[in-house]
Amino acid sequence: MKDLPAPITPDRWIIQLFSARAAAEGGILRRSVEDVERLVGRQRFCFEVRRRGFRAVENAGQFVIFCNRDAISIVV
Repeated sequence: MKDLPAPITPDRWIIQLFSARAAAEGGILRRSVEDVERLVGRQRFCFEVRRRGFRAVENAGQFVIFCNRDAISIVV
């Protein structure tokens, strides 16, 4: 019988998310709303995004996280 990996903790998930190359370079990350809510919860996710001075939008079951402090404009 194969051992299953230990479930990821919310703290570890947050660390992995914001350690991504795109986050470090001021880019954009995308994560499913379902995964965020299941693994860390919406409230914790929003807190961590705000704490870093980033912004996030939600659309079609996805969070798009802008890992910089630049203004966001909807063009169309």
